[in-house]
Amino acid sequence: MVDEALQRVPNSNGDKYIDEVNQIRDSLAIMGDNSTAFSLPQPHLQRTKLCDLEDQELEPLYVQRRDELKQLVASMIKPKIVQGRTLNGKEFVSFLGQILEALNKGEIPSTGSLVEVFNKGILERCLKVYTERMEIVGLPVSVDKLQLVHGLAEDEARKLFDKQHFGKHYAAQSFLNLDEEIKKVLRSYGLANEYQSSKLCEAKFSECEEKMDHLQALKLPSMAKFNAGFLRCNQSFEMECVGPAKGSYEHRMSKMLARSRALFIREYNNKLFNWLVIFSLTMVVIGRFVVKLLLLEAAAWVMFIFLETYTRLFWSSESLYYNPVWHAIVSSWEAIVYSPVLDLDRWAIPIVVMMSFLAVYWRCIGARGRIGRSVLPLYNGSFRSSSGRPRTD
Repeated sequence: MVDEALQRVPNSNGDKYIDEVNQIRDSLAIMGDNSTAFSLPQPHLQRTKLCDLEDQELEPLYVQRRDELKQLVASMIKPKIVQGRTLNGKEFVSFLGQILEALNKGEIPSTGSLVEVFNKGILERCLKVYTERMEIVGLPVSVDKLQLVHGLAEDEARKLFDKQHFGKHYAAQSFLNLDEEIKKVLRSYGLANEYQSSKLCEAKFSECEEKMDHLQALKLPSMAKFNAGFLRCNQSFEMECVGPAKGSYEHRMSKMLARSRALFIREYNNKLFNWLVIFSLTMVVIGRFVVKLLLLEAAAWVMFIFLETYTRLFWSSESLYYNPVWHAIVSSWEAIVYSPVLDLDRWAIPIVVMMSFLAVYWRCIGARGRIGRSVLPLYNGSFRSSSGRPRTD
């Protein structure tokens, strides 16, 4: 009867009053094992007159069992002693009223409040374990990895709670509180992960954008060098940009790279054409004034005239760049300008300075040698011609 009376009443509608009564049942159920049942027969058939009937008018068996109950209670209970004084019945009832009032006001801890305090300490320890496991992850990480670490940390925290919690009803409420706190910590880590991911991906995007701008401004344009830088930049972004912001930055990255490639291809042919014109004029100057080689000067003039006249008269700008001859020129240019061994764009200025120095040096030494060779034969010839005449005193 006691066990059935203390069972929880179903509360599918969430009635708060039923919850309060169920909490009382749970509190009493803790002491349910410390109970003694004693049955009493019906005292009289006329139940409405029980308060007016004397003992001799009641059922004799009831009176007998009632006396036995009094003896049983007297043997089990002990008098209440407060401050060294034994309380009588009225004083004990008054004292009990004061205790109940203090319990209702929360001035004295009840069984439920003690269990809640105990479970609260366990909840804090479990939440600390969860937070420590989440702190091991170095942000930013992918969403899948963050969820994986969250699942492992959550399982560990729940196992610790299941092992140490106390009380069935209060443990269920503490478990819900633990679940809410874990969700709060996970949301904070999610926001931090998004921030760190955006910060990292923005840095890599800016780095690639600067790299593409640098490749656009090459002094000696090279498609092979642009493609190599393009590939390295894209691979670096794919490897180092992680986290929830990667998807949006991948879209921005693809648009930026496509725009840079289209701009480089459009400017590449024009820059190469201009460099070929400059190269032909340079070779004209070198052939006439430096090495004084007529064949080199003539070839340079032919190249210059071909680029400035024939291509403009017979080829449009678009047809020129699709011509097989132009493709051969481009292939030769790429082989000279850029290779894994030598990057001519980086070493162009030192090479030009060195060649200029060698040209000046060759010019000066060559001129000095020609002067020496022109003087010496004249002296020897005059000496030989005068040696045949007779010497006189």
